[in-house]
Amino acid sequence: MKATLYYRGSLSSCNYDCPYCPFSKNKDSAATLAKDRRQVEAFADWAESQGAEGHRLSVFFNPYGEGLTHRWYKEAMVRLSHMAHVDKVAIQTNLSAGLAWTEELNPNKAAFWVTYHPGQTTEEKFLGQVMQLHNRQIPFSVGSVGVRSAFGRLESLRRSLPSDVYMWVNAFKDKPDYYSEEDMAFLRGLDPLFDLNAEDYESRGRACGTGLDVFYVQGPGIVKRCYKDRRVIGHLYRDGLDALSRPRPCRMDCCDCYIGYIHMPELQLRSQYGGRLLERIAEAGFMGTEGEKIKLNAHGPLHF
Repeated sequence: MKATLYYRGSLSSCNYDCPYCPFSKNKDSAATLAKDRRQVEAFADWAESQGAEGHRLSVFFNPYGEGLTHRWYKEAMVRLSHMAHVDKVAIQTNLSAGLAWTEELNPNKAAFWVTYHPGQTTEEKFLGQVMQLHNRQIPFSVGSVGVRSAFGRLESLRRSLPSDVYMWVNAFKDKPDYYSEEDMAFLRGLDPLFDLNAEDYESRGRACGTGLDVFYVQGPGIVKRCYKDRRVIGHLYRDGLDALSRPRPCRMDCCDCYIGYIHMPELQLRSQYGGRLLERIAEAGFMGTEGEKIKLNAHGPLHF
């Protein structure tokens, strides 16, 4: 099987204090951190064993907190990136931690989904971190939540980023009708695919790759179809991928998050992201959902 695994352990601590995040400036106990480390290491051990089973894996670490401030996430990424049967290993990160360790990564398999938090870091410092990845030719995307108060800083970041780096914007959906037409036009200028994220997709009963070849794994090995569906479908280490896999139509009324709706086959989002769908890097010359050509923004071609 060619499977995609989203992994989230027990970690819930973060070095940032974003006001909208329940994990801001949270500090895990030593016991929780030790448990998280054991879980991550067990997951990497399991992943290594899957080559002998004939499986190919893509792994995305999306912890509640900031994983890269902890050694075991770095070690797991390096280790996974050098496994022959692992096609990709990516992580969602604020990229605030030291990056010397990325020299050990296999850049052909590692990738970063980098979140920019204007209230938590300076543009100069953030760009310094981003450029380390860029100079090492490690694939990454950069993005942020499109709140109006951050528009100026997002525009400045887009202007400062290399032209071959794709910048995405997550729609702010906590308030209905939040954006004016002028706002939408502005955000499309930053992210030509902004409209894809601004929409909530009707999903109940619709086909989805989650539960078939995409799985959401929690620390001890608990497996769910997707991160929003609370129903447990099995245990990764006890059941294995073949036993877990079967078609599972969505049980939610709508899907409003990138890591969910990208797995709805009817949306055909590989036409926009190609082989970089997992880490959210758009292809140059991609097509829109209605088949029209979407023009690249003024900052040049997108990273692919």
